[in-house]
Amino acid sequence: MNPDVSIVIVSFNTRDLLRECLQSLEKESQGISKEVFVVDNISRDQSADMVDREFPEVKLIRSQVNLGFAAANNKAFPHCTGRYVVLLNSDAFLKPQALQKSIAYMDADVGIGLGGARLTGRDGSWQPSARMFPSPLNDLLTLSGLAGKFPKSHFFGRFDRTWADQGESADVDWVPGAYSIIRRSVLESVGYFDENFFLYYEEVDLCKRIKDAGYRIKYWGDVGVIHLGGESSKTIAGATFSKSGSQLTLWRMRAELLYYRKHHGAVGALLAKDLESAWHAVRAWKNRNSKDEGRALKAKDSARLVELMAQAWEETDGGEVSPPRPW
Repeated sequence: MNPDVSIVIVSFNTRDLLRECLQSLEKESQGISKEVFVVDNISRDQSADMVDREFPEVKLIRSQVNLGFAAANNKAFPHCTGRYVVLLNSDAFLKPQALQKSIAYMDADVGIGLGGARLTGRDGSWQPSARMFPSPLNDLLTLSGLAGKFPKSHFFGRFDRTWADQGESADVDWVPGAYSIIRRSVLESVGYFDENFFLYYEEVDLCKRIKDAGYRIKYWGDVGVIHLGGESSKTIAGATFSKSGSQLTLWRMRAELLYYRKHHGAVGALLAKDLESAWHAVRAWKNRNSKDEGRALKAKDSARLVELMAQAWEETDGGEVSPPRPW
């Protein structure tokens, strides 16, 4: 008989965390019929050898090139035989009953195409776990800082639903790919990840296609997953990071433009580019001659972001083409 779930983990230079992830998965999936895939993106830290040696029951797929997140998952999807496909980051760890509850909720409502969990750090700190689709308005609220200044406002806190009780489940636009459970029949119907997205926005695009097909995206406040975030990205040298230190800015910008061009056309992509560029240009101008060290750093940071967006626009031809992998 086919298993209940096929769990897919993409690995890239996170050997010790990957081991912890697999150990946690084994502990928290007792009694569930499952198959586990690890797709290794040619890690330098012998992650694949560790899996081969310590977890012989795991189906290991070794890529000879860094495929990124979308294409690496797609390597495993054709081999999945479970009723549900579960995506799990290598730096994510299931809390008790997370998988059992996810399966039960999916079984109880065939209208749900994809579901996600309440993500927290090791210290219990909240992470955005249920979000609205990107739009120029949502981008502006985030860029301007208004979303962070008024988190309890239904309007200003709309993108990350910071106004909501995080313990309450809800229908949402999309959930992060650190943990999600997908009805395999839906995945086969709408198609796998769009491989134009090397990293970032691939789960947004998939959720958009699932919703457009008439299925719902669900956030469950009582399904818990610990997520560290950005551990693979930290192993990449020579990249410009966001303030959080976990997001490669140029890659994020490329993916943003690809998403807007795909779902909002050339005008949407241009608007997204101009909005972010204009905001940072004004921020750089405002702080350019400041003798305050903090404001001077803001000016430098914003000027660099304007340059990166211009680079991303050129490299993606306005969001129309994806640069060759690996990015």
